[in-house]
Amino acid sequence: MNKLLCVGVLCALLAACASPFEKQVKADFEEKKALFPQEGDFFGVLDSEGLTSDERDALMFLYAYMPVGDVTDYSGEFYLENVRSSFATREETAWGQSIPDEVFRHFVLPVRVNNEALDRSRMVFHDELMPRLEGLSMYDAVLEVNHWCHEKANYQPSDARTSSPLATVKTAYGRCGEESTFLVAALRSVGIPARQVYTPRWAHTDDNHAWVEAWADGKWYFLGACEPEPVLNLGWFNEPASRGMLMHTKVFGRYEGPEEVMRTTANYTEINVIGNYAENAPVSVRVTDIDGKPVEDACVRFGIYNYAEFYPVSSQHTDKDGLASLSAGLGDMVVLAVKDRAFGMRKVSFGKDKEVVLKLEHQIGDTLSFSLDIVPPAGNPALPEVTPEQRAENDIRFNREDSIRNAYIATFPDADAIRAFASETGYDAEAITPYIVASRGNASEIEAFLKEAAGREMRARALALLGTLAEKDLRDAEARVLDDHLYHTDSLADVATVLAPRIGNEMLTPYRSFFQKAISGEDAARFREKPLSWVEWCKDSLTLRDDLCTVGTVISPEGVWKSRMADRTSRNTFFVAVARSIGIPAWIDRVTGYVLYKENGKDVAVDFESGSSEQVAEGTLKLDYTPIPRLDDPAYARHFSLSRFDGEGFALQTYPDFEPWSKLFKEPAVLPAGYYMLVSGTRLAKGGVLAQVSFYNVEQGKETDTKLAVRESDEAVSVIGSFNSEANYIDAEGNETSVLLTTGRGYFVLGIVGVGDEPTNHALKDIAAKAKELEAWGRKIVLLFPSRAAYGKYMSAPIAGLPATVSFGIDSDGSIEAAIRKEMKLSSGTRLPIFIIADTFNRVVFESHGYTIGMGDQLLNTVHGL
Repeated sequence: MNKLLCVGVLCALLAACASPFEKQVKADFEEKKALFPQEGDFFGVLDSEGLTSDERDALMFLYAYMPVGDVTDYSGEFYLENVRSSFATREETAWGQSIPDEVFRHFVLPVRVNNEALDRSRMVFHDELMPRLEGLSMYDAVLEVNHWCHEKANYQPSDARTSSPLATVKTAYGRCGEESTFLVAALRSVGIPARQVYTPRWAHTDDNHAWVEAWADGKWYFLGACEPEPVLNLGWFNEPASRGMLMHTKVFGRYEGPEEVMRTTANYTEINVIGNYAENAPVSVRVTDIDGKPVEDACVRFGIYNYAEFYPVSSQHTDKDGLASLSAGLGDMVVLAVKDRAFGMRKVSFGKDKEVVLKLEHQIGDTLSFSLDIVPPAGNPALPEVTPEQRAENDIRFNREDSIRNAYIATFPDADAIRAFASETGYDAEAITPYIVASRGNASEIEAFLKEAAGREMRARALALLGTLAEKDLRDAEARVLDDHLYHTDSLADVATVLAPRIGNEMLTPYRSFFQKAISGEDAARFREKPLSWVEWCKDSLTLRDDLCTVGTVISPEGVWKSRMADRTSRNTFFVAVARSIGIPAWIDRVTGYVLYKENGKDVAVDFESGSSEQVAEGTLKLDYTPIPRLDDPAYARHFSLSRFDGEGFALQTYPDFEPWSKLFKEPAVLPAGYYMLVSGTRLAKGGVLAQVSFYNVEQGKETDTKLAVRESDEAVSVIGSFNSEANYIDAEGNETSVLLTTGRGYFVLGIVGVGDEPTNHALKDIAAKAKELEAWGRKIVLLFPSRAAYGKYMSAPIAGLPATVSFGIDSDGSIEAAIRKEMKLSSGTRLPIFIIADTFNRVVFESHGYTIGMGDQLLNTVHGL
């Protein structure tokens, strides 16, 4: 037998021995590879010399399931470096060999966690962390990695784009999605399996959250990212999580673990882990037509009321029997089913309903309205034991980690450094200060951009460009990227629709010079002369594959050009990027999502399906609202929302959060013609919602008048406003702190008090009279004075007998008082004291001001209603 034949036989034998999973991976990889242009050499790393069979298998697994943008925007060498680091760490750690191959494959090997920008964090974090973990058990190593993460970053809300782990470290803070991405990356860098867990929306309050689960010695544990606790399975969110309706995680690739599979995509398997946190039950929904016959392939969306919309947490299509199902916490969701132009909507109660029938009894275009009373799950948290010694040691470490991080933050440019830079480069210090301060650890990149622009006498244009960026862009944009946009754009071009680098939620890349080289001058001139020809090119030349880009990442414009493949979001971004690169004003409307360009002074909307463009068909909408007690001007995304039918469901119109009704719809507002769903709701103190749902049409060239009804309750405590529980003040010892740090998670009383005047004295004495009951409640009462002098005066003759739960402080800059006055609509002449009861989900459920008898009783009446 010759040598070539031997090799062929061996390959055949190996193929025959491959597991079903390995065969599936190879088949998925080959299918994806066939979609890409051959000249791109996107998968060349698999042909590299020196690859081991394990490395080749790992790379094939990654390529088989990564979204298109990860293939086009990152090199094969990048993935090979990550693969080799993962294997080396598995060999060097004490726990590496104890991890089953399936767990290692899905929860250590993948580079991607969610929709973040990818970077070299695995190698960087590994080198810094490994010395700290020497001799630790796997359980303790998880805790130690989280302590390290807390040294690097803490929580700060921000926009929806997810920074890379290294950018989070550079910035020293991030929102929960970024902190959890950071922690997962850090744990995987030292060979510990980890996954990000999301509750897409809380049911009992308007927000969401993300945290981390880590695998140690055969068991999954949870922890709050960058919020180290003495033990695992403990975080501030234990109680909220026990009230959760859905917790899920995206597992890279095809996964066959023990958890309930919610859906399988080309990139990940979404699993439901609600059982790790809360009691839950399944509900089956049978969709039927008006005659009761099962409807196959109807789109079914399970929605949680949150931010005044029914946020879709699960989207499915019915089977041949008309069935769709979901397991969730023991509360209410709203289910919408659509097939063709027929739809139905109803409430389902998990734990009470087992199988419900949902008739497609309405038609798109019908005008209707109905009420829904929505009840969230009740809380029942399970808390692990923590000894006083563990808590004390953790507190010491926590404070030391804060000081380490604050020492790093102190290296960011201060006012003196910014003035010196301004003097050196010829900028007005006041003009550049907001950008440099916001850039934090990325200041050197922003300064390099500004310095180069100054050398080219383009200061004003550079500042105009920076003014188009989101704050997060300032924290992770590279100077070379900003340079590309500034120096490859006509100096007279419109700032917002041509110069601006930011289009949607994509990572910023230097695409202008790329496209100005890739597109011939003749073609560019043709596209400028007739932008519709650019629409037609995109329709004819791009393959639309939403199914291959399900993680929420955006393919870079350059990646779309190279692969000729995109999902809808990436295609829209690509269209605008190329248009701007060749001088066509273009943008994506933030409210409707429409892709638009300007031609002959008119805004023109793109229809990629037909390859056409035309002016948007528009009508007007006026919402009539009759004020109810405590709510004279409802806020968007707090009290009401508007969604437009998109063929399979209703897409939220993204007006600015908390914009008042009086600014949006008190007068007729222009919006695209279509069929709309209006949702309004009153959030009750226990988390329930009194919701109202209305459907109506907006016709082209016509005005639609309809009622905005916000229901009220006389029996339950209602949410009447919002207060930022992270607001800072000065404590009695002179240290800056926040309401949240003082009160801990949960409800609290906050009072802005005067000194020596009758209203304040009455209120404080009434509170003192109820000290025992308020102490039994156990929550903090924070009393803030407008100045240190006022506090000193009060302390010279304090009110006796106040509850032991009272903490004093100074609202030295008046920001807390101003925020409460604004939210509660109190005039500047309103007398102190002002009291609110709120919680750390930022909900205000009680407010009182001025002279009031029986303040202690009023507080207790509200507390007893919570």
